[in-house]
Amino acid sequence: MAATIEICKDTFIHKDAVEKLKRITPSEETLYSLSELFKVFGDTTRIKILFMLFVSEVCVCDIAAFLNMSQSAISHQLRILKQMRLVRFRRQGKTVFYSLDDNHIKRIFDQGLEHILERSRGERSNG
Repeated sequence: MAATIEICKDTFIHKDAVEKLKRITPSEETLYSLSELFKVFGDTTRIKILFMLFVSEVCVCDIAAFLNMSQSAISHQLRILKQMRLVRFRRQGKTVFYSLDDNHIKRIFDQGLEHILERSRGERSNG
């Protein structure tokens, strides 16, 4: 069932509120960067990789084995995560290990997961 969207029945513009929002809204460039960051979280494979890296540092071949994907496909996803500075790597001989770039990434993930789990709990209690 589609949700209905409530809209104003009056066209009165609250100029003070609009002006305040204009002053505090981040720049277009910053909002674009934020949008690009959230796009990275829009792929299930990348989410799975990040989840693995929350647990520990993992080598590319182990990620590929866990996800039942080729190392080439995993490398493509890791490249995207690295470009957004979500992961970093270190080389040990012929093995490349990936880890989270920093811990705030886990907080972003945890907030999203909490939101999803909260919604699904609410749907179960309502259904």
